Amino acid sequence: MRKLLIALTALISLQVMGQVQDPTDWNTSVKKISDTEYVLITDVSIEPGWHVYSQTKGDKDQGPVPTEFNFFGTEGFELNGINEEKGTYAEFVKIWEMDVYQFANYAHFEQKIILKNPDTKYIPVEAYFMVCDDTQCLPPAPESLIFKLDENIDVVPDDVINAFYDAGEEPLKAEAPAARSIKKKSDKHEKKDVDSDEDEEESDKSLWTIFLGCLVAGILTLATPCVFPMIPMTVSFFTKQAGGKLQGILYGVFILLIYVLFSLPFHLFESVSPDIFNEFSTNPWLNIFFFVVFIIFAISFFGAFEITMPNSLINKVDKASNVGGLIGVFFMALTLVLVSFSCTGPVIGAVLGSVLSTDGGATALTAGMAGFGFGLGIPFALFAIFPSWMNSLPKSGGWLNTVKVFLGFLELAFAFKFLSNADLVMQWHLIEREIFIAIWVAVFGALALYLFGKIKLPHDGPDQNISVGRMLLGLCSLVFSLYLLPGIWGAPLKLISGFPPPSTYSESPYGVGYKKVGGGTAVAELPEHAHLAVHDIIAFDDYEEGLAYAKKVNKPVLIDFTGWACVNCRKMEERVWAEPQILQILKNDVVLVSLYVDEKKALAKEDQYTSDATQKRIRSVGNKWSDLQISRYQVNAQPYYALVDGNGNDLKGVEQIGYTPDVDEYEEWLKEGVKKYK
Repeated sequence: MRKLLIALTALISLQVMGQVQDPTDWNTSVKKISDTEYVLITDVSIEPGWHVYSQTKGDKDQGPVPTEFNFFGTEGFELNGINEEKGTYAEFVKIWEMDVYQFANYAHFEQKIILKNPDTKYIPVEAYFMVCDDTQCLPPAPESLIFKLDENIDVVPDDVINAFYDAGEEPLKAEAPAARSIKKKSDKHEKKDVDSDEDEEESDKSLWTIFLGCLVAGILTLATPCVFPMIPMTVSFFTKQAGGKLQGILYGVFILLIYVLFSLPFHLFESVSPDIFNEFSTNPWLNIFFFVVFIIFAISFFGAFEITMPNSLINKVDKASNVGGLIGVFFMALTLVLVSFSCTGPVIGAVLGSVLSTDGGATALTAGMAGFGFGLGIPFALFAIFPSWMNSLPKSGGWLNTVKVFLGFLELAFAFKFLSNADLVMQWHLIEREIFIAIWVAVFGALALYLFGKIKLPHDGPDQNISVGRMLLGLCSLVFSLYLLPGIWGAPLKLISGFPPPSTYSESPYGVGYKKVGGGTAVAELPEHAHLAVHDIIAFDDYEEGLAYAKKVNKPVLIDFTGWACVNCRKMEERVWAEPQILQILKNDVVLVSLYVDEKKALAKEDQYTSDATQKRIRSVGNKWSDLQISRYQVNAQPYYALVDGNGNDLKGVEQIGYTPDVDEYEEWLKEGVKKYK
């Protein structure tokens, strides 16, 4: 029964896709405001079930191709303000797996202009847009429009716009409305999506992970020379006071509160722009700033110098602590925070830098600061309640400096993560995967030598026996360094996945001296003009080059009409092509030629032409492949697959297919094509 349903669905899909679809109808009108001011109005009728998209790009530049308007002949007029749009609404769209702004049934645009030349009779405009339904998207396409200032003018939009392109005039793009952060509909109007619940649960897990990680950091900071000696002094002070236990508890709570307060101003940034933390994490110069800060903090932990707050500030806060009562306890907590800054500052910097590199925003930073403040402050409260616990604390000594130096090595290792982020964004290729891993091998190897007493730093005491704990920590550092070592030669290093640059950003993505190609075989070179596509399949992105190679190796060609913004294309690649039986055929039995119909790369002037099928001007690489699909198969939806021989002739008895999520059906189609070719 399931096979029958799939077959019927595929048949219906082929019947629908076996024609050139055009679900939109564009109309223009002009509203005169004065002798020099006009409003150019565009109305679009959209067939039921289809959607056109806003001019404004979606969150993080993802999602469908936005609509845009390009104006020609601008020596006769100038644009006045943005191109207003009406009728858009935000909705979660399953095909995009995200919220988007879109039009349904009807779209309306208004662009104000100021006339500079009174002899201007009409204004040519080319609209560029994408249209999708719930299962497929048509390739982004241009629509030629004419706004008549003189109703008696009779002109053909395509002819006018082609003449401008032939003359080499670049159009002026209309200004889109400002970017908007998409707000989801309330539960009153929309049922909560299961995926949304999962995302929220995942977000909660992430916040708890940040909190617990920073809690451990706060506890570690307790065992530093700046903080540890303060524990007996502070607890002793409170136990001698009336109501000392309560004051000790408040002291610990106030330390927690101070660190939480530190994170609150960052919520103002988030209210200004919801994407500001994403901008922070991807900003190369901010990442370089954190790299420099971490290096300075690491050198400070190693004992070269101390980073402290100004004495005048500490003295003023210390005087305020003598007031007594709640205010006095608060300023005592603030004094501890300031005095211990030389040890806590680098750790707080690590928390700040690490959280800004996540998607959690200011909320994640607050969770991190709360975890750090809890780890640092609550032990003071517990010792005030149970002063007898003080007897179990170890005595101050050289181990405190060991903890500080250990944190310094961690700071040094994480510093290069920020430099790597900047390098990836700017594509400088200075800190590629091999270099990054080599740095970490050196850092953790040096840490092991330090813990074994083979390296001495300025604040280390005279020769002393290595404690059991220090020896075990040294062994862990050594093992970790040895684990990292094979990564220089291509090992995956799953334990630190996400920290080093990806394997594709390296001198040797598949091991020193090799490139990995179809079938997993290690060879020195790829075929000329080919590249590695998804799942390491050898692919061509040019039709003629792919045919030439297929003829040479005597294999059929799988033409993959696809698009960068085609969601169902990605689903086919990730869910169908990834299956072993499909992957084996794609790597060994056919030559893959992927033609992106939304590729915006311009064709050379001499290669541009007017399509016989659509009468549209073909100006880009994507236009060329879209025209090939329409001209040859009378279809303009993606994904779309065809099997041809090395001369470009369709294999006899093998029909073309579209989106086919059933793996068995797609495998049967591929095998049939290979069999027919042989």
